[in-house]
Amino acid sequence: MDSARPIRVLIVDDHAMVRSGLRQFIRSFDDLIPAGEARNGAEAVEIWQANAPDVILMDLVMPGMDGIEATRQITKQSKETKIIVLTSFHEQEQVEQALQAGAMSYLLKNVSADELAQAIRSAYAGRSVMAPEATEALIQATRRAAGTTTSLTEREKEVLALMAQGGSNFAIGVKLNISIATVKFHVRNIFSKLGAKNRSEAVTLAWQHKLIEKP
Repeated sequence: MDSARPIRVLIVDDHAMVRSGLRQFIRSFDDLIPAGEARNGAEAVEIWQANAPDVILMDLVMPGMDGIEATRQITKQSKETKIIVLTSFHEQEQVEQALQAGAMSYLLKNVSADELAQAIRSAYAGRSVMAPEATEALIQATRRAAGTTTSLTEREKEVLALMAQGGSNFAIGVKLNISIATVKFHVRNIFSKLGAKNRSEAVTLAWQHKLIEKP
């Protein structure tokens, strides 16, 4: 980390006005400088490869490749660039998926200019910053999962592991030699025990609590 030069920031958002506002915001600080703009996740990956920014301000919901997948691809290739999710959404599933993908910080778009500037500096220095709403979502998720994660049966863990690999109910039934109705029964039990609303959330919680290995 070179403190003698400005922090280079890549802006990723599908709305031109948001990108313009963030560009002007960055230019208003002497220690920050724009390092490109992207309209979606695919462009973000391309520009990151070409420009090697220090910090990325990453929106989540964008056409084509979303911010979570872009974050996953970038952090898989390098740990040097720090990613700050900057979004309007703070639902538990999105917070968990973004952090699981490798995002360092999670902020909402109602953050003040000074708070965002400080978050960029913190990310550059390797420190996370979380919006209060995002932190609360994680706390609630942990509370729902507390005391339930260890009650999964071995069969439920097998079903969950295959869910993590993207297996459909039919594929899981074939793999485990059980009926689709039995698979659905296990899936409902898994959701109930983990406090999950869908497969993605169940898998995220399972990884978080080390119930299954990542594929």
